[in-house]
Amino acid sequence: MNQLLAIRAFARVVEAGSFTRAADSIDMPNATLSKLIQDLEAHLGVKLLQRTTRRVTVTPEGQDYYAKTARLIHDLEDIDASFNIAHGKPRGRLRVDVGGSTARDVLIPLLPDFMGRFPEIRIDLGVSDRSVDLVGDNVDCVIRGGRMNSASLVARPVGDAMMITCAAPAYLKQYGVPAYPEELKNGHRVVSYISTQDNRAVPLRFLRDGEKTEVKVEHHVGVNESNAHLAACLAGLGIIQTFTYAAGPALRGGALVEILKKWRPPPYPFHVLYPQNRYVARRLRVFIEWLVEVFPARLAGY
Repeated sequence: MNQLLAIRAFARVVEAGSFTRAADSIDMPNATLSKLIQDLEAHLGVKLLQRTTRRVTVTPEGQDYYAKTARLIHDLEDIDASFNIAHGKPRGRLRVDVGGSTARDVLIPLLPDFMGRFPEIRIDLGVSDRSVDLVGDNVDCVIRGGRMNSASLVARPVGDAMMITCAAPAYLKQYGVPAYPEELKNGHRVVSYISTQDNRAVPLRFLRDGEKTEVKVEHHVGVNESNAHLAACLAGLGIIQTFTYAAGPALRGGALVEILKKWRPPPYPFHVLYPQNRYVARRLRVFIEWLVEVFPARLAGY
């Protein structure tokens, strides 16, 4: 038995909460992973995991073994990282999850710069607006906007996005141009962004002379993905609030028109998040520092 490999396999099952997800995350056949765990349990003489058709439960002995071996794995990774620093550039695969419009308009256009600086780092990019289980899905970090309230994650600020309220010219011709936020409640149609965290429509927010206003309007269309949200506005379905970096090309080309300019929404903070108790590999550290350097200007762009 390769004990170190078995310990790493066991740790991934604990973190992922599933044999299948653990096997996928380390590119190992499910049967091979199961055999490693069985051999490890036989070697130790204790049951580490209770497995049923629906779930995996860590036994008390398994929890104790994971806590002790996790420190050893982290120490080993620290040793490996020290040699990487001394003898070469960071390398390996980095799994990053980011929202749709942020991927399209901010991260991907910037990635050639990162890949040029760190050519030995490979990036797997997950693009969605859904909530991600960083540990269970084996993701190194996520880039998200809004309030961050998870005690298990480190949230590093990477800049504020500017937002606007806008609509398609055809919509404004049919329904008129609102003169102030409260007018949105009177005969106007709103395309709401539906949060994937709580499945609720995000209210429209406005800021003028330091005073914040929140307007809740019953939406006619709700969308839970940022690119589709913008597409619904371009189709004339209603008014939206979106990021200037996402709407910029349509605004410059005349496909969208900014409205309520005196009541622009407040800046929207973005963060890069990563697990608090997981070892931070050097490839992730340099990626985070790069985000902090280059992201703010792009987020605030038009």
